[in-house]
Amino acid sequence: MTRKIFTSFHYVPDNWRASQIRSMGKLEGSSVATANKWEEVTNGGNKAIEKWIDDNMSGKSCIIVFVGENTANRKWINYEIKKAWDAGRGVFGIYVHNLKDSNGEQSEKGDNPFEEFTVDDKSLSSIVKCYNPPYSTSTYVYDHIKENIEDWIEKAIEIRNQH
Repeated sequence: MTRKIFTSFHYVPDNWRASQIRSMGKLEGSSVATANKWEEVTNGGNKAIEKWIDDNMSGKSCIIVFVGENTANRKWINYEIKKAWDAGRGVFGIYVHNLKDSNGEQSEKGDNPFEEFTVDDKSLSSIVKCYNPPYSTSTYVYDHIKENIEDWIEKAIEIRNQH
């Protein structure tokens, strides 16, 4: 079953990596604003950004955070994580640092963005999964994500239903 998904990531360094995953054909409803559209949204201020996120997250059963080198502690990614968790959506992360960007470069592994949140006095990172594909070669990372992402989505929804 293809689930409707919201994807969260640090746009400038990781949009190419995110688009690789989103184009695997495994995710439905994971549209991303173009650079021009995002600029238009951000020019509207915080309320416009919140509305864009809220509108695009509506009807989604899960949020996937594509974790790059600088994803953790970003204001809007934190907003998306909190919004998804509070709404009862499945939440999980995938480290994408070993996928190549548009320049053919990989990046350093970033921090787990779920470390910043607590649920019932437990770190959210001890509840939700943040998958780190066990390869350093971009094509193997891609294949690993493609083979597992649907199971990860179902597991995230299952975990959320238990908490």
